[in-house]
Amino acid sequence: MTQLHALVTYVPADHAEAVLAAVGDAGAGRIGNYSHCAFTTPGTGRFTPLAGSQPFLGSQDRSEHVPEVRIECVVTEDVLDAVVAALRTAHPYEEPALMSWAVNGHRPATARGGRET
Repeated sequence: MTQLHALVTYVPADHAEAVLAAVGDAGAGRIGNYSHCAFTTPGTGRFTPLAGSQPFLGSQDRSEHVPEVRIECVVTEDVLDAVVAALRTAHPYEEPALMSWAVNGHRPATARGGRET
């Protein structure tokens, strides 16, 4: 089994579906016979664009508060770079906040996607 990673990013609420589609199309969120699996949570993003920035939202040196969605999904290591590239392309922010880390994933050996019959 390839190494699994958790991937988390935060995106303006009105761009969440585009980012979810992009990372899913690139291979994130594959679990058994399912694709595009993710968990989303609404929240508030807070940031201050500094000198030299070209913010998608807001103005330099002004604190911003934006409705955002936290997107969490699993990604196999072999497609992680492609998924991150797709996320960066679909995300509207100049510098999207994202993080990933290796996780221990459990994949049952049963034939029907892990469901006991």
